[in-house]
Amino acid sequence: MNARGEFSSRLGFILAAAGSAVGLGNIWGFPTQVASNGGAAFVLVYIVLAFLLAYPVLMAELIIGRATRANMVDALGQISGSKLGRATGVWGFITVSLILAFYAIVAGWMLAFFLETVTHFFALDTLSNWLTSQSIFRNLVFSGAFLILTAAIVTGGVSKGIERWSVRLMPTLMIIIVLLIGYVSLQDGAIEGWKAYLVPDFSRIMDPGLLINAMGQAFFSMSLGVGTMLVYGSYVSKNERLPSLGASVALVDIGVAVLAGMLIIPSMYVALHNGVQIFSENGALIEGDSLIFTVLPALFDTMGSVGIFVAFAFFALMVIAALTSSISMLEVPVAYVVESKGVKRTKAVWLLAICVFVASSIIIFNFSSLFGLVISLTTKYSQPLLGLALCIFAGWVWRRNHILTELRKGDEEVEHSLFWKIWPWYVKFICPVVIFIMFYRSVTG
Repeated sequence: MNARGEFSSRLGFILAAAGSAVGLGNIWGFPTQVASNGGAAFVLVYIVLAFLLAYPVLMAELIIGRATRANMVDALGQISGSKLGRATGVWGFITVSLILAFYAIVAGWMLAFFLETVTHFFALDTLSNWLTSQSIFRNLVFSGAFLILTAAIVTGGVSKGIERWSVRLMPTLMIIIVLLIGYVSLQDGAIEGWKAYLVPDFSRIMDPGLLINAMGQAFFSMSLGVGTMLVYGSYVSKNERLPSLGASVALVDIGVAVLAGMLIIPSMYVALHNGVQIFSENGALIEGDSLIFTVLPALFDTMGSVGIFVAFAFFALMVIAALTSSISMLEVPVAYVVESKGVKRTKAVWLLAICVFVASSIIIFNFSSLFGLVISLTTKYSQPLLGLALCIFAGWVWRRNHILTELRKGDEEVEHSLFWKIWPWYVKFICPVVIFIMFYRSVTG
């Protein structure tokens, strides 16, 4: 039997869990959502919905994880006492593995562009062109390299791998963001970006589209539904007060998303000032991979010699953000294989990393037909439905007295807290309805 790990400190858990939540979506998705949905009005709605919708689901995962001290499959099996619970856990296992498969491809691009800043500095033009040009071989090499980085960290276990690296990577990520914000804000055109980001358009605050987008961003930005927070919760000490711990994770995640907006939106308007196109043909701000791999590199090119160093810092930031998320994603299937199948951690990590790489390779060889499809199936359909299932397990299947017993281990007076007066009913009635509406709207458009 493999001994279970545990986070050695409260800070270690907060940084690891926040690192799981802080991914590429926060840095390229959130800022353009803000700029396209009423600026600061969207930020306010997002913050409110993050605590009204995402935080309750986050708490459900943390409580289930710590109470059962198990991976997602065994945990849901324990609290439900049924095969349906275990089947839901397997569904989460498969979903997170598929998410990691396409995530590794995108993170591989980040890694390639990061290395290109070095080859460009040394005028290695042929290598630079290969690193920034789409090819099957390049994608295979760098998705594989990224998965090796991820696996190398996860083999160290909870405290010596995930926690040790999270407490180094997350502060580094914060420092790079702040330094880049400072530099970009001094450039011509940045003030227009700050206006687009911070000046609220309150006429849009009740726009159904804005509300749905904000709900989706709040839910997905905390990496909920696929078991990452449940597994991390299973490594938390029984002495910790879970409600405040969950709130800390939510605050750090929201903080990084807001900081990312302070970097990306002014950067785009600096690019516009420098002659780079930042709007698509329909007048919307360019987002996603076009923003990261076309607009911003074009901006860095207009900055002269300092642009190389800015590009180096930016793509280092993107690689770190990707890595803090990928280690939590890989830990979900690893925890299951180690605990339920009795496989040694190191062997389980590398076997699963190879399986994910095979899935990534299949996507790479069939990129046009599979890449978008896998993203839609996992993030648009599977993830919200898994979040809905977790709410049903926590609100309807698991007995309230068992939940209260678990929470009391970290806080004897939790029964009299505002959290306990609201959360059980909220996760039972409100969250399932809101998540279902969000899912329905996202599917029907």
